[in-house]
Amino acid sequence: MTHTIGVLGAGSWGTALGVHLARTGHDVRLWARDAALAEQMAMTRVNATYLPGIELPRELQPSHVLEEALAGVEFVVMAVPSHGLRTVARAASSLMPSGCTLVSATKGLEEGSLLRMSEVMRAECPANAAIVVLSGPSFAIELARELPTAMVAAGESSAAVEMIQAHFRSSTLRLYGSSDVVGVEIGGAMKNIIAIAAGVVEGLGLGHNALAALITRGLAELSRLAVGLGGQRETMAGLAGLGDLVLTCTGDLSRNRQLGIALARGESLQQILARTKSVAEGVRTTEAALALGARHGIELPIAQGMSDVLAGRLDPQAAIRHLMGRKQKLEHT
Repeated sequence: MTHTIGVLGAGSWGTALGVHLARTGHDVRLWARDAALAEQMAMTRVNATYLPGIELPRELQPSHVLEEALAGVEFVVMAVPSHGLRTVARAASSLMPSGCTLVSATKGLEEGSLLRMSEVMRAECPANAAIVVLSGPSFAIELARELPTAMVAAGESSAAVEMIQAHFRSSTLRLYGSSDVVGVEIGGAMKNIIAIAAGVVEGLGLGHNALAALITRGLAELSRLAVGLGGQRETMAGLAGLGDLVLTCTGDLSRNRQLGIALARGESLQQILARTKSVAEGVRTTEAALALGARHGIELPIAQGMSDVLAGRLDPQAAIRHLMGRKQKLEHT
């Protein structure tokens, strides 16, 4: 069945989702904040800036006008960076057709409010709209190349989750349902911080033992925060927790991992960001996660170490030494 879907955000992930949904047979409108980018995509049928080499299906129409992108849509996919989500959601809210289902494809925490992305959407979007969170181990280019991918669709409404599973799936995208919105979102946000640390381990040449330990203790860290906020521990052992963590910590396409490698090799955060067009969400999420942990009395030592490295308070080697030198304790405490 064909549906009309608005995808807000024409970065790599928003474009990949738009391409996927158009190939699945839906009528997709892809909104870009940058008018020049929208015009370029419409003319060349490629997003050369964020997803080069992938042809845009004819069922996908780029636009920089929100009214055009949202006219008559049944689903709205939010795929903008976390720091821009509230602004876009607020601008789009009054343009959303009554009864449409919202999908959050953004990973992170809002600075200042410390809200999860679905909470930001709930605050800004129509009160009667169902919200489903889409998360899991997924590089945009691999989804766009139709390589097998499995993700989680999480929401408070089981009917909305089942609808997303039914209409967003394909022969190369499998969706598992969940009611644990908190766990899925915290897993998606926190794994980016751990991936920066994994990049540091890689960049310093510390070996496979260190990387395995970092990923395992990173999983413990994001699980502590998720459970402390009301999430389910089982979720963290699934696609939205361990699955996404492993991919982001080991995959060469991970922006957060690449940022950690660059930090380990002596570049400053400012230098890295100045030459990078795509967003490494872990940079913004780190301080928000630490503030959230402090609010709930939850210790996040890896996040604290990465905060110190990102701010220039510690060099990467000193941060690793500090983590290794912490007081020893039982593993599951």
